[in-house]
Amino acid sequence: MKPRHDPSALLNRASADAAPASGEGAKRTSGTPKLAVIVSCYNYARYVGRAIRSVQSQQCEVCELVVIDDGSTDGSWEAIAETGARAYRIENGGQRAACLYGLKQTEAPFVLFLDADDELLPGSLEIIVARLDGGVAKLQFPLKRINCDGQIISGPVPELQAFRGRQLARRVLQTGAYATPPTSGNVFRRDVCSLLEEVDYDKAVDGVILFAAPFFGDVVSLSEELGLYRVHDSNDSGFGDQLNPQSLRRDLHRFVDRMEHLRQILTRSGQASDLVRAEKSYFYLERRFYLSVVENEPVGPGRLGQLLARLWGDDHPVKTKTAMTAFFIITCLLPNERARRGLAYRLGPGTRSMRGLLQALI
Repeated sequence: MKPRHDPSALLNRASADAAPASGEGAKRTSGTPKLAVIVSCYNYARYVGRAIRSVQSQQCEVCELVVIDDGSTDGSWEAIAETGARAYRIENGGQRAACLYGLKQTEAPFVLFLDADDELLPGSLEIIVARLDGGVAKLQFPLKRINCDGQIISGPVPELQAFRGRQLARRVLQTGAYATPPTSGNVFRRDVCSLLEEVDYDKAVDGVILFAAPFFGDVVSLSEELGLYRVHDSNDSGFGDQLNPQSLRRDLHRFVDRMEHLRQILTRSGQASDLVRAEKSYFYLERRFYLSVVENEPVGPGRLGQLLARLWGDDHPVKTKTAMTAFFIITCLLPNERARRGLAYRLGPGTRSMRGLLQALI
């Protein structure tokens, strides 16, 4: 997909105004680092210092830390400067532009984009680096959910099995998605990150590269929780505003655009014809169902049947299929107010159970 605008233009304008921080923590790793941790920050003064120090405290000799302040207006730049990290302040352009700018500041072959409100756990970098080699396109690991005060509210996000291979490529072709951690739980090889330069439909970084990575090399999946994912009122995860129709519509449009981009990427390798159409995927049908509930729009038997057929046709555990089937049917039968309560529970950030769901619905 050719961008309608040149993302490098924004980076070039930003670099003219970029102001690198100085201090002991701003020193570069001697030689080329194996892994770069790029922290992008926009108005997270309350959290960004913790994110930075969670990297600095590990003193990983083959890792490099780069911090990009995306035109914050809340004192984030001052909080960043206090850490002494090598940092740059650029004109606000969104997460993707900030991460691309950070990518230009390092030559590391692997990159972890750490959200400024998240943290890495002690020892995580050593574990990650030990599992990286040239055949790895992506490494992923679960995160524990924490609240704004740092208290653990659930984990892991998501539950992952430990493996290495390319089996996720088949799942992406069939469904357009797979269980992936939030942004801070992923490490990408540099050439996968370069796909972000083609994106002209999204300001976020956790999009097409997540689902293109399995076609570029092995995915290494770790079952151990190596980071903290913060849920609060200001983040863009969707957990803080589960029943916002604008957020659900945005997710749908973003998914369709991402799938079209992925299709164009796979065209280069002759695999595009095997990729499911966005509107027929389980993710799309499920989100469309949620939007109907939020907007009090009836879900007819035909749409419900299409959703259930796709659910049972995909590679989900039978237990999950059974539970989701019950949830969809009960939600359709209940009055909208109770259906919305059940949906809020389903999309909420805490630990969920069938008993808790039934209590929310009833």
